[in-house]
Amino acid sequence: MTRIIEIIVSPTGQTRIETMGFAGSGCQEASRFLEQTLGVKQSEQLTAEFHTQQTDRQVLSQKSD
Repeated sequence: MTRIIEIIVSPTGQTRIETMGFAGSGCQEASRFLEQTLGVKQSEQLTAEFHTQQTDRQVLSQKSD
């Protein structure tokens, strides 16, 4: 399965990280360096897939400075 880390930047400068194709907490491990680089984590939304061993999708919002 393909693993994707997508970074979405809004017109106001806020960023959001979405991961797809990761199992369990693999999405958090894979995107940790981006979270640290982009700034303070404002929120985290884990989908039902996070608790399975198949496919995950993680959505993180970053506050712009």
